[in-house]
Amino acid sequence: MVAGGFGVGKTTFVGAVSEIEPLNTEAVLTAASLGIDDTAGVDTKTTTTVAFDFGRRTVDGVPLYVFGTPGQDRFWFMWDAMIRGALGAVVLADTRRLQDSFPSIDFFEDRSAPYIVAVNRFDGAPAYSQTDLRTALQLPAHVPLLQLDARESGSSTLALIKLLEYRITQPATA
Repeated sequence: MVAGGFGVGKTTFVGAVSEIEPLNTEAVLTAASLGIDDTAGVDTKTTTTVAFDFGRRTVDGVPLYVFGTPGQDRFWFMWDAMIRGALGAVVLADTRRLQDSFPSIDFFEDRSAPYIVAVNRFDGAPAYSQTDLRTALQLPAHVPLLQLDARESGSSTLALIKLLEYRITQPATA
């Protein structure tokens, strides 16, 4: 799973990492979402995922099916179905809106599901040290934290590999 807040780059991540044409369910933001979708910090965003994104990436001969979640809480009812059978999650974070990462992190922690956090580097966004990010996100020491550019295939693929490496170290019950 690739999760995170609204406008954090989940659709971009799935598109960049996928070796097949990704499926996405982007819909145009309309007046009906005014007051519901918080576009602060992503003022130029004109679309949103209304179901999920789907892509596939093969790593060492093993196909990984990558599902990107919708970011708005009104679509979170789908997350419980999406987590079933998942190896884990990449939680994308945006330094302009770190607080939007907490619900995603809480979701995976509450379910004891393995996850890593990947800070998506947006042009013009503030940059922080790993220590400052870990402190701000209140991440446990065992949770991997990395920075990436979700637009770049190599960067996003490395996040998937980091998730797999982390997952291998987790108990079979996770």
